Amino acid sequence: MTEASTIDAALPVPADEFRRPVWVRPLAVLLIVPSLIGVVYLCGPDPGASFTRLQQNLAELQAEVQARPALSLAIFVLVYVLVVGLSLPITPLLSLLAGALFGRWVGTGASTLAATIGATAAMLLSRYVFREWVQTCFGTRLAGLNRRLERDGAYYLLALRLLPIVPFWLINLAAGLTSIRPRTFALVSWVGMSPMTFLYVSAGTELATLESPRDVFSPQVFATFVALGLSLFALRFLAGSVFSGSKRS
Repeated sequence: MTEASTIDAALPVPADEFRRPVWVRPLAVLLIVPSLIGVVYLCGPDPGASFTRLQQNLAELQAEVQARPALSLAIFVLVYVLVVGLSLPITPLLSLLAGALFGRWVGTGASTLAATIGATAAMLLSRYVFREWVQTCFGTRLAGLNRRLERDGAYYLLALRLLPIVPFWLINLAAGLTSIRPRTFALVSWVGMSPMTFLYVSAGTELATLESPRDVFSPQVFATFVALGLSLFALRFLAGSVFSGSKRS
């Protein structure tokens, strides 16, 4: 049995290893609370209501983007980072909006960049600021996820990002309790989130024709992503079996 597989799921990394300065928590609260209020005010807490609002105001938003393209893109990226960092469940709507406002390629680039920054920020907040709270509230729920992340690292994280089953915010919290490097987390998250983000952004180019965010996925597309994620698990198992066999021989 490897050392990584024996790590306690509740405390996968010693707390002293991630000791934070005393000013980190107050500063985080000062930044997060106003940001949360602002994002909820702009986007609304109800995804369904937000989607209807986007459809109704799409023409006005497109005119604003055409008048101030650089400023509009910067504001969009900032809002997207805050939404992902605060784990608000409206990122699909923002990806749809990116396609409607900026087009397929610029929208995908902006969305994946913002999603990666926001996810990394959420992981770092889970590790350095809210570690005790995350362990108290989600320790049992994250136990199995933590063990696999500690054992398989980037490979397992990539499979989780590709599978549209595990909530992104939960993955971010779990990764914060492990020893995965922020740079590795960011790179793997960017690769894993890009296909689904591209799908939403592409659908966003026809935002006015969609009745709900769920219309982005057809059964064929969903099955493709599931098969891709499961193939990573299968390859990991096969590689481990071959490696074990070679050691015995």
